[in-house]
Amino acid sequence: MKTKSHYYVRTSGLGQAKGDGFTRQRDVIARYAKANRIELVQEFLDSGVSGTRDGFDREGLTALFVALKSNGVRLVLLENADRLARDLMVSEIILNEFRKIGVKVIAADSGTDLTVEDGEPTKKMVRQILASISEFEKSRIVSKLRASRMRIRKTDGRCEGRKPYGFTEHEKTVIAQMLAFRSAGLSMAEIANRLNADGVKPRTNSRAGKPTRWHATTIQRILKTA
Repeated sequence: MKTKSHYYVRTSGLGQAKGDGFTRQRDVIARYAKANRIELVQEFLDSGVSGTRDGFDREGLTALFVALKSNGVRLVLLENADRLARDLMVSEIILNEFRKIGVKVIAADSGTDLTVEDGEPTKKMVRQILASISEFEKSRIVSKLRASRMRIRKTDGRCEGRKPYGFTEHEKTVIAQMLAFRSAGLSMAEIANRLNADGVKPRTNSRAGKPTRWHATTIQRILKTA
C-alpha cells in the first residue's frame, strides 16, 4: 500500500512563478514519490512569496496545516529545505509545528527528513529559544489557523474532520441504493449483503491489509444522517 503525502511548492518572485520554478519543483517531487511508492494527494502552493516570511502569513502553507489537522496525512514532500524557508528561525518555527502534529517533512532532492532534530548548534539554540516562548507562539499560530479555517469555510463550506459519507457523487448514488432497498423492506443486514454481493465498495477499501465489507451498523449510521 502506498504512503499518502501532500506536497508544497513555493516561488519567491513572479519571475520564478512564470518560469520553470513550479515545474522543476513538481518534477523533483514526482520522481521521489514514484521511487518511494508515495501517493501524492494534494498540492499546496505559494506564488511570489519570500522564504523569509512567517509560514503562517502564507496562505498555501497555512492551508496545508489545516488539511493535515483534518485528513490524517502524515507526510509532506517539498523540493528542498529552501522551499520551506530561507531564514533559519522561520524554518525551525515551521518545522517545529510539523513535529507537534507528528508530520514528517522530506526534501525530495536529497531524501532528507527535515523534521529530524539534529545536534547542529545553531538549530539547537533556535529550538531552545522556541521552547522558551512556546506559549506565545502557540496562541499566535492558533489565531492564524482559526482565521484560515474561517476563510475556507466561506468558500468550501467545510474544512475540518472527515467528510460525511455522501460527500461525493458516487457516495450519493450508493445512499440512493440503500434508501431504495430500505423502501423495498430490506433490513440493514440485508442491504449490507446486497451491496457486498454487488461489489459496491465502502469508502475505505481495506483495513490492516484486508478488504472491508459493508455491515448493518454502517448502513444504519449512514442512513440516520442521510
